[in-house]
Amino acid sequence: MRYGMTLEQMKQELEKRLKPSRFRHSLGVAETAVKLAKRFGADEEQARVAGLLHDCAREFRNEDMVKEAEKRGIAIGEVERSMPLLLHADIGAVRVRELYGVEDAAISQAIARHTVGGPAMTVLDKIIWYADMIEPSRDYPEVEMLRRLAREASLDEMLLAGLTESIKFVAAKGHLLHPRTIEARNEL
Repeated sequence: MRYGMTLEQMKQELEKRLKPSRFRHSLGVAETAVKLAKRFGADEEQARVAGLLHDCAREFRNEDMVKEAEKRGIAIGEVERSMPLLLHADIGAVRVRELYGVEDAAISQAIARHTVGGPAMTVLDKIIWYADMIEPSRDYPEVEMLRRLAREASLDEMLLAGLTESIKFVAAKGHLLHPRTIEARNEL
């Protein structure tokens, strides 16, 4: 066993800590990530674990995210202060070690990057970021186009389209754009 828990134990622990809809979303991201890992030649076990646990820090309330991040020594920028929910990615990257015994740095990094992306994303980072956008319970106007790209386009073409849609969505809401999202898109 590569982790402190079996996959089944991780699922049971996660189910106790998340709302039912968030747990279903996590299962959907795990399955979607495995499909993308198969398509793009990535490690399927890493994709499954990262997909399953990507939202593990959503057990914390939005108003507690800053405190939880500070407790773990996570840097909090202007964008995170304006939208503390974004911190769940960085908190989750630490939480997988604390609670689930996952010591795999690639999984932690993919979890840390699953919300806003970042420069020099690995194949696993890209898969988890994209799987989170298109898993079966997601429902928004562009999701079918993004799911089609997951079947037909290259990983970078998919990610470019996904980052573009994400930026348009955040900007339309009037929120701050995260510099790492812009950097990830510009790099592609």
